[in-house]
Amino acid sequence: MAARSTGTGTISFGLVSIPVKMYTATSSHGVGFHMLHKKCGTRVKQQLLCPYDREVVERSDTMRGFEYAREQYVEVTDQDLDAVRAERTDRIDIVEFVPAETVDLLYVDKTNYLGPDKGGARAYKLLADAMERTGKIAVGRYGVRGKDQLVLLRPYKGGLIMHQVYYADEVRPFEEIAPPAKVDFRPQEEDLADRLIGELSTDAFHPENYHDEYQERLTGLIEKKVAGQEISLPPAEPQAQIIDLFEALKQSLAGKQKAPAAAEAPASKEEEEAPAAEEARPRPSVKKAAPRRGPRERVRKAG
Repeated sequence: MAARSTGTGTISFGLVSIPVKMYTATSSHGVGFHMLHKKCGTRVKQQLLCPYDREVVERSDTMRGFEYAREQYVEVTDQDLDAVRAERTDRIDIVEFVPAETVDLLYVDKTNYLGPDKGGARAYKLLADAMERTGKIAVGRYGVRGKDQLVLLRPYKGGLIMHQVYYADEVRPFEEIAPPAKVDFRPQEEDLADRLIGELSTDAFHPENYHDEYQERLTGLIEKKVAGQEISLPPAEPQAQIIDLFEALKQSLAGKQKAPAAAEAPASKEEEEAPAAEEARPRPSVKKAAPRRGPRERVRKAG
């Protein structure tokens, strides 16, 4: 079945404009659960509760606020957001081309396929082939959902794909984690590590060889429960703790062809507590936008 386009756009650089169609490239799968009342099995509903007034609040009676200090908020209206939103456009403006090897995959957030739209096949193919020959990736901007999104375009299987990527200030630096201490290894340890990598190496990454085993076990468990079958968990086999790195490498090489000892037990059921009223506390203050008609309402401040 042919993929359905999720939108259209125009790749723009210099005086060149290439109409394209966008297609979803990836989608995650998972089993969803609902929270039920233990007493009767009815699906429970979530409600918005004001801990100050101790009452349930309808969504129509809420407003958007930004916490600029503890329990201090400023109101942000739809009009405020409209004033700062980026221009809504279908243009993918290429800013520069960079060597492919300089792009860190850490920045990639979401991926879309780009296909040629009507009248753009020739220019689309010319750009894709040129980027493939030169080993370059395009850096661009794409106005989506009111945000100026940073994107990367790269050649892929004769065509183009677009990665939405994080900005630099959205990626935490690796230096924030504790750096590993300086370690000296024996030549035998390095040799065993290299051999282990060699034994487990293949010609290329083949994602089709992998599947979500937990998802399959979970689906099977649900099917058995629906059919009224009794569920029994296999006993977990204890794993010996190996402290010596050299011994761990040797045992890894010796047992590299053995099958995994046992399947993981299904994850325990998550429980969600119903929202409870908090203890009375001072009302947080909210700086509201000035009303367009009538006098300004007085907002109670904290304390």
